[in-house]
Amino acid sequence: MKGMTIIVRKVTQFIAPIIFLFGLYIVFYGHLTPGGGFAGGVIMASAFILQILANGEILDKLRQEESGLEFLESGAILGFLIIAGLGLIISSSFVFFSNFINKGIVGKLLSAGMIPLENIIVGTEVCAAITTIFIALVVFKDEVAL
Repeated sequence: MKGMTIIVRKVTQFIAPIIFLFGLYIVFYGHLTPGGGFAGGVIMASAFILQILANGEILDKLRQEESGLEFLESGAILGFLIIAGLGLIISSSFVFFSNFINKGIVGKLLSAGMIPLENIIVGTEVCAAITTIFIALVVFKDEVAL
């Protein structure tokens, strides 16, 4: 997969971090505004996909990134289940996903108990999954072309 022109690469170097930060913003403020883990994760993945499309990558490097992203995705799913299980163990109601963190002041960033933590984990998982799917498609296309 070849990269694009120098202009596209330089613009991508400037704009990809901004896109990623916007995705982080959507994830962190998902419990206060529309959005959340899934929407923010897709936006963050688009920053990585933009970098891959603009710069082009060697298949071996993409395979390495794919295995690292699969590990990150599995870790995020495990973290999601651990936090949900902690709600079952710590809370007095013995309910899966029970909120065991102080809810804070309404309207503030730390005002939703464990929901922001779950949003962060879902955003990480979705970002890793979407990027892994894209890389798998690119690697498969290049392997078929060989």
